[in-house]
Amino acid sequence: MPEKIAVVTGAGGGMGRAICLKLVQDGLAVVGLDVSTERLEQTSASIGDGFHGMTVDLTDAAAVANAFATINAQHGGLDALVNNAGTCLMSDFPNIPARELDSQMAINFNSAFYCCQQAISLMMGRPGVRKIVNISSNGAYNFDAFDPPHYRASKAAMDTLTKDLARRYATEKIAVNSIAPAMTTTPLFDVLTDDVLQQAISAMPHGRAMEPSEIAGWVAFLISPAGDISSGNVIILNQGRDVR
Repeated sequence: MPEKIAVVTGAGGGMGRAICLKLVQDGLAVVGLDVSTERLEQTSASIGDGFHGMTVDLTDAAAVANAFATINAQHGGLDALVNNAGTCLMSDFPNIPARELDSQMAINFNSAFYCCQQAISLMMGRPGVRKIVNISSNGAYNFDAFDPPHYRASKAAMDTLTKDLARRYATEKIAVNSIAPAMTTTPLFDVLTDDVLQQAISAMPHGRAMEPSEIAGWVAFLISPAGDISSGNVIILNQGRDVR
């Protein structure tokens, strides 16, 4: 059986590293994309065989196209894409500079859009159900928390892309889903003040933030054959904090 190839963006971060590790453990060959060569080297050192990093500015459409062309030349196609790259820029409304709005959308939404554009053509003709998993955020749906509006909007846009592509490519057997976690332990915690962080964690029903490995398990489930029949869904992971 041919080796399955997965691309994970933001592979140098805490969530991305956990996703890459889980997919390699599940037998996939993983290409990790990240803007930071140093972080990619750390991910590679922690995973070993089965992982290959590529330094890419994911907000640059031409750079993304070149990266996927290289992946196609090396692997002959693609079976799964995880759009995990993202950040939360913390200026609050109405004092959000135009440049920060542009940057927030570019990092969280445009990068996913560019990667989907390239990935889908590489998925055509591959066997089985191919998968796209977009890492969204509970912040797109829970308006009681501290998330700023440009961050929420970038993740809501990602979820609309999820639904569009799921319907558009259903008969091509390309399944597209979003996972929208609430508080998860990642380096993004560093942008929060201690009091805001503790307030957010205390609102979690289990009394703790979720772990990247827990989110990675859900990504792996969707990419596995068990996830073949799920497409067009936004799966909210928040310990039951917001039931809707």
